[in-house]
Amino acid sequence: SLTMASDSPESLMTLCTDYCLRNLEGTLCYLLDNETLRLHPDIFLPSEICDKLVNEYVELVKTDSIFEPHESFFTLFSDPRSTRLARIHLREQIVQDQDLEAIRKQDLVELYLTNCEKLTAKSLQTLVSFSHTLISLSLFGCCNIFYEEENPGGCEDDCLVNPTRQVLVKDFTFEGFSRLRFLNLGRLIEGVNVETLLRPLASLAALDLSGIQLNDVGFLTQWKDSLVSLVLYNMDLSEEHIQVIAQLRKLRHLDISRDHLSSYYKFKLTRRVLNLFVENLVSLTSLDISGHTMLENCTIPSMEEKMGQTSIEPAKSSIAPFRGLKRPLQFLGLFETSLCRLTHIPAYKVSGDKNEEQVLNAIEAYTEHRPEITSRAINLLFDIARIERCSQLLRALQLVITALKCHKDDKNIQVTGSAALFYLTNSEYRMEQSVKLRRQVIQVVLNGMESYQEVTVQRNCCLTLCNFSIPEELEFQYRRVNELLLNILNQSRQDESIQRIAVHLCNALVCQVDNDHKEAVGKMGFVMTMLKLIQKKLADKTCDQVMEFSWSALWNITDETPDNCEMFLNYSGMKLFLECLKEFPEKQELHRNMLGLLGNVAEVKELRPQLMTSQFISVFSNLLESKADGIEVSYNACGVLSHIMFDGPEAWGICEPHREDVVKRMWAAIQSWDINSRRNINYRSFEPILRLLPQGISPVSQHWATWALYNLVSVYPDKYCPLLIKEGGIPLLKDMIKMASARQETKEMAR
Repeated sequence: SLTMASDSPESLMTLCTDYCLRNLEGTLCYLLDNETLRLHPDIFLPSEICDKLVNEYVELVKTDSIFEPHESFFTLFSDPRSTRLARIHLREQIVQDQDLEAIRKQDLVELYLTNCEKLTAKSLQTLVSFSHTLISLSLFGCCNIFYEEENPGGCEDDCLVNPTRQVLVKDFTFEGFSRLRFLNLGRLIEGVNVETLLRPLASLAALDLSGIQLNDVGFLTQWKDSLVSLVLYNMDLSEEHIQVIAQLRKLRHLDISRDHLSSYYKFKLTRRVLNLFVENLVSLTSLDISGHTMLENCTIPSMEEKMGQTSIEPAKSSIAPFRGLKRPLQFLGLFETSLCRLTHIPAYKVSGDKNEEQVLNAIEAYTEHRPEITSRAINLLFDIARIERCSQLLRALQLVITALKCHKDDKNIQVTGSAALFYLTNSEYRMEQSVKLRRQVIQVVLNGMESYQEVTVQRNCCLTLCNFSIPEELEFQYRRVNELLLNILNQSRQDESIQRIAVHLCNALVCQVDNDHKEAVGKMGFVMTMLKLIQKKLADKTCDQVMEFSWSALWNITDETPDNCEMFLNYSGMKLFLECLKEFPEKQELHRNMLGLLGNVAEVKELRPQLMTSQFISVFSNLLESKADGIEVSYNACGVLSHIMFDGPEAWGICEPHREDVVKRMWAAIQSWDINSRRNINYRSFEPILRLLPQGISPVSQHWATWALYNLVSVYPDKYCPLLIKEGGIPLLKDMIKMASARQETKEMAR
C-alpha cells in the first residue's frame, strides 16, 4: 500500500488548495489599500475547505522557502458566516496572538498549537472564546502562553529601561470548557499549578503531561472512569505515581517512557511495577517504557527464551510480567531498553533498536514531539541503510522526510536525517522510488541546505543530490539549486570536500540544458564564481578536480550563450586562461576544457576582435601541435582559429604571426588527425560548424568544419546523422562540393 500511496497523484483538493494559497490575490482574495488581504464578498467556504487552507498554509510557510507568509492571512477566517473552521493545527513561530484573536468567533472543535513560542497569555484569553465547542486542545511546547507582559508603574525613564516584565498568569483554569476531552500540556512552563488548571474538567479522556515534573498526581483519579490515554514522558516517577496509575483502570494507552540522556532519574522499573500494570489496567493496548533501566531481571531463563518460532502470544512472552496479558499489545515501546532484544515480545508493534522494523516504529512514534529520541533512531536507521539493505525502503524514506520537514531547525535531526537520505536514495534503491517521492527528497534536502550553514549538513545534502539524474531530476527546482550551490561556493572559508562536490553539481546542472537556463544561471553570478575559484587554485598552484570542473562548467555554460561568453571576457577570463596554461603545461584535461570554452567564445562574432592579439593567436597556433587528450586540444585550437579566419584577412589586425603561416599550421594539424578518433566532446547543435561551410573566404575553416562533421557522423552515426539532417547540413554540403574555392580534399570528404 505504501508503494501505491507514494505513486498516486495528489488529490484535486490538495492541488486546488496549494494553488489558491500560492495565488490568494488571483483566487479567493483581493488587496485592500494595497496591503490587507480581503475575502471576495461572494465566497462561502465550509470547514472541510477552510481547515485544509489553514493547515496547508502552516505547512507551506514552514517547509517552502519561496512561499511568502501574509500578515493578514488569519483575518480571512474571522467571520464564520463566510468561512468555517473546525480542526486546525498551528505550529511554531508562524502563529502569533493576533492570529488566534482573528479567528476567535469560530466554533473550533480541535486546536493543536505545537511549539508556538510567540503566543502569550493574550492567547489564553482567546482560548476561552472556543471553550463551549473545543473537544481537543494541544498547547505542546507553547512555553510563553502562561506569561503576560506587565507594565511597571512609575516614571517614564524606568519604563524605557524595562518596558515589559514577563509575569506568570496564575488564575487561568479550564473553567467552562465543558466539552474538552483531549488535552496535551507537554513541556508546560514550571510554576503553573496543573491540578488547579485541570480541576474544572468533568471527564478527560486523554492527557499528555510530557516533560512536566509533578510530585503528586493523586488528582488524576478524579477521571479514573474516563481517562483512556495518559502520557507522562520524562516525568521522574515514584511509588506514589505508580499507585495512582494502577487506579486508572480504563487506561488503554500508558506512556511512562523517558529520554535516558536528559537527566538523572531515581526511579527504576521492577517486575512488581509491570505486574501491577498488567493486573490492574485490563484494557491496556499500548504501553511505552522506553529509556527505563530495569532494576531486576524480568526475563525468563535464556534456554526457554531462545526456543521455538518467534511468537507474540502472551503465554510465551520472554518478558515474564507480560505473560499475564489477555492478548498481545498493539504497541509496546522498548526503545533504548535491553528488553527489545528478546525473542518473544507480546506486541504487534515494538519500538526498539534491535532491527529495522523496531527502529522505524520508533521514528514513527516519536517524530512529532520527541526530536531528541527521533534523531537517535534515525542514526540507527542510517547504520542499517549503510551496512545492510533496507527492506522497508519507502516507509523509511517517508519517515525521514517527515522528520526533516517537521524539525527544520533541529541540528541533530538535520545531520542524521540528511546522512540517512544519502544512503536511502542511492542507485540500488532507485527502481523502487516514484518521481513524487524523489521530488520530496530534493525539497527537504534543499530546505536543509538553506537553513543550515553547518558543514556536515551541507556535505550530506550535496552528496544526496549526486544520487539524482542531473539536470533532469532537479529541473523543477532549477533556480533554487543553483542559487544554493553558488552560495556555498562564494563563502570565504570553504570545506575542500564540499567545494569539490558543489562544483561537480554546478557543472552537471549546466550540461545539456536549454539556453534560457544557462542565461539565468549566468545572471546569478555563475561565471564570476567559477573564475574566482580558478583564481584561488592558481594562487595555491594546485590543479585539482575543482580547477578542472570549474573550467568544464564554464565550457558548458558558455555553449551557444553569448552573454555568458562576454562575461567570461569581461572578468579577465583570458588572463586566467594564459596563466593556467603557463602554470600547468602538462594538464591535458585542463587544456581540453579551457579550449572547449574558448571555442564557444570564438563562435560569437562580436567577441572575436578581443581574441585578435599577437599573444592569443600565437598561443592558439602553438596548441595546434598539442597531443593532449588525443586530438581534443589541437581540434579545439583549430576550431577557435577557424572562426577567426572566417572573418577574412581585413580582420587580421596583427603583424605577428602572419595569417598565411597560421593557415599552413592549421592544414598540417588537420591532416595529422586520425579521422576515426573517438571523441571527448558532446554537440547539441551543429549550427556553429555549419556556418563555416557556405563561404570562400577561408578554405581551411571550411575544411575543419567538414572534417568535424565527417568524424562525428562516421564514429557516432546514430547520434549525429539525424542531427546533421535536422539542421539542414545535407544541402550545405552539396552546395559546397560545387564551389570553385573549396579544396579538392574538402570536397572528397564532403562527398
